[in-house]
Amino acid sequence: MHFAFYCKDKPGSEQVRIANRMAHLDYLEGHKAQVVVAGPLLSDESETPRMVGSLLVLDLPDRNAADAFAAGDPYAKAGLFESVVIHPWRKVIPR
Repeated sequence: MHFAFYCKDKPGSEQVRIANRMAHLDYLEGHKAQVVVAGPLLSDESETPRMVGSLLVLDLPDRNAADAFAAGDPYAKAGLFESVVIHPWRKVIPR
């Protein structure tokens, strides 16, 4: 089952994101078989957008696995996120 993770950073937490980025990427690499898509959410600033959150879709067995994945993310452990919303997700397009 796919799960979508919408994670918003706390305001003013850019240094927390930078300090934990490699650990976060390593964590995703360790779960690459489950990652459907992953990347940062960007600010609306046109010249130099800032990373302001994360959007991920993972293929996981159930909600407990999704919750465990979210809790184990180094960004979450570092207190980066203001909010994390997890929803089951169904891919429709492309087929």
